[in-house]
Amino acid sequence: MPSHLTRFLLVAGLAAVVAQRAVAQPLSPGRPTVSVTPAADGGDGKIDVELAPRPTVEAFRTTHRPTIDGHIDEAEWAMAPPITNFVQQLPRTGYPARFQTLVRVLYDADHLYIAATLFDPDPRKAIVSGKERDFVSGASDLFGLVLDTFKDRRNSFLFIVNPAGAVRDEQTYNDSRTVVEAWEGVTKVRTAIGDSAWTVEMEIPLRTLRFDASRSPQDWGVNFIRRVRRTSETSYWAPLERQYRLHRMSKAGTLTGLDSLRPVRNLQIKPYAVAGNSSGVQVPSSALGSRADVGMDLKYGVTPSLTLDATVNTDFSQVEVDQEQVNLTRFSLLFPERREFFIENSGSFQFGDVTERNYRMGASPSDFTFFNSRQIGLTPDGRVIPIVGGARLTGRVGSWDVGALDMQTQRAFSTPAENFGVLRARRNLFGKSDIGMLLQNRAATDSNTWNRSVGMDANLRISTSTIISGYAARSDAPGRASDGTAARVQAAYRGKLWDNSVMLKRVSESFAPGIGFVRRRNFQQSFMTIGAHPRPNIPRIAEVNPYVLVDYIADLRSQLDTRTISGGLDATLKSEAVLSMLVSDQFDRIEQTFTLVPGRTVAPGAYHWREGTVKYTMAPASRVIGTANVTIGDFYTGTRRSAGAGMTWRASPSLVLETTYQRNAITLATGDFVANLAGLRMRYSWSTTLLGSAFVQYNTQTRSFSTNARVNWRWAPLSDVFVVYTDRRDTESWGNNERSVALKVTRMLAF
Repeated sequence: MPSHLTRFLLVAGLAAVVAQRAVAQPLSPGRPTVSVTPAADGGDGKIDVELAPRPTVEAFRTTHRPTIDGHIDEAEWAMAPPITNFVQQLPRTGYPARFQTLVRVLYDADHLYIAATLFDPDPRKAIVSGKERDFVSGASDLFGLVLDTFKDRRNSFLFIVNPAGAVRDEQTYNDSRTVVEAWEGVTKVRTAIGDSAWTVEMEIPLRTLRFDASRSPQDWGVNFIRRVRRTSETSYWAPLERQYRLHRMSKAGTLTGLDSLRPVRNLQIKPYAVAGNSSGVQVPSSALGSRADVGMDLKYGVTPSLTLDATVNTDFSQVEVDQEQVNLTRFSLLFPERREFFIENSGSFQFGDVTERNYRMGASPSDFTFFNSRQIGLTPDGRVIPIVGGARLTGRVGSWDVGALDMQTQRAFSTPAENFGVLRARRNLFGKSDIGMLLQNRAATDSNTWNRSVGMDANLRISTSTIISGYAARSDAPGRASDGTAARVQAAYRGKLWDNSVMLKRVSESFAPGIGFVRRRNFQQSFMTIGAHPRPNIPRIAEVNPYVLVDYIADLRSQLDTRTISGGLDATLKSEAVLSMLVSDQFDRIEQTFTLVPGRTVAPGAYHWREGTVKYTMAPASRVIGTANVTIGDFYTGTRRSAGAGMTWRASPSLVLETTYQRNAITLATGDFVANLAGLRMRYSWSTTLLGSAFVQYNTQTRSFSTNARVNWRWAPLSDVFVVYTDRRDTESWGNNERSVALKVTRMLAF
């Protein structure tokens, strides 16, 4: 068993090797001041996308507002400099795009206008994954742009459009580290399909964005994407290596010449009215029967870079139910946040086991999330606790990203009325790095019960390929013999070929932040992985990724608790289908009996087993896409045979059907059991503003059967009518846990 010193020296040595490799990488050249056409290499038009200079284009100020109808026929569009020369990311990285794209940018004091002509010999063959807002972009033809309005090369607003005119919008933080999919901005988009191209016209009101109107003229970071799904071609204006996404702002181009932008008050008030009826044993007594209520959300731009959000008598009746999960471990599961108020700007409060795209980190937010907003207004099993109201302030002050949140809940079930307070500050360093602090307080407002926690973190990007990050946190509550602590440090490298990372982590037994999620306690962890991403000259193969990883977890007495040694191989085809294989050697020491399902337990002891997993993800160009996986091996005192599949059928641009199924056949010394999980979701779009969905789930492990059906009509910008039906049942007695129907109307008023 390795000592602490041995493990530390091993990790430190590997970190030094990673850092040495990073220093050896050539720095990207400076950004040019004029628009750049990629230079040819060897006469075939290929460029090195890492070394290519970042392109620049000047926005053209217009005095005539174009008509947004999808037809680019106004004379003012011809005045804007054309944006062309897109470069492939997939399938042939660095080569000129096969399908030409032409983009133009106009602006006036209040709006940004985008026009795109997406040439295609047969545009009616373009694949559309749906008409709903926030459609599944990976399975669709699309055009998109991303805007870094402060040109900090870190944060952005993203807009993606498919040929049907559906819009997907997101907010991103920390150079692609955090993506907030629930962010919504006011836009006007129209598309049209012609004989040789499909076209996009987009109007983005400047009040949708944060920017500093005091700077004039000003430059913004920008990039554009084009995807042709049936040929698996993805291309960018500012070229990107295949591991990056559109919101990698450190690799973006520049939009110049934005002059005399009008300051906006940016005040939005969204009142709501809701009426409904609820019954069931899991519904709080205050919500039983028929009810009608009103409330309000408010958004105000305190400064160009600082936004205040407030909510009164908060209601989330329109939120879709949680997706069920099967848990075959002795630890709790983290369910994702789905409530709009908490998702928006959530990147400002991110702290914990944060994952980094393209890196295997050894831990994820499902292991430790310092600020877990699901602690506010929800019980651990997902029952609703009424929220009186609250406020959130997020944005930037100088070189600091800041966030402050305060929420008040009512008494419900056995939970007292509580106040939740969070403060977050993060300072940007050297353009791509940051250090920060987070403070939290959770206190009952009708008793002397409280929980406080504090943490500091750092994320250092020492090159385009190497990151070093870590955190230290502690928690305190009355009645505890000692404060709880947690700490982590990691280093990771991802280049064109190699993918390596190391990590050390320690969590004490008493670490319990009151507004956080902690999967396990009383352990120290060492993690290491080495992988490669060669692109062999093999027909139909785009990239292979062999890797090995070692995960060693001991308790604080240095006794081995859990060990995983794995070897895997991922093969990505040129069609973007992926075949994955993984073989693992597992050890787990159990100190207390835990239950998988009633009557099926795992007794204390030391267990060792091996298992193998094969997974296949279909190419996204087909109307029917999906995944299938099989896991076979031993499992504690018995065996495990697991199989899962998911399928999405795009019957038409309006109708999408999704089905998932997972079967886990487990044998144990205490008896055999089967845990089944099935789900069926249907989405139908009458238009891009009138959408319907139904989601049915069945979980034999938790003995639950749930149905959630919704109709959503967006009748004005950011203004909705929701009709929602929810039914949850216990499959053992088929008793009614919850049955509710709700009608909710919102109206966004902008000033």
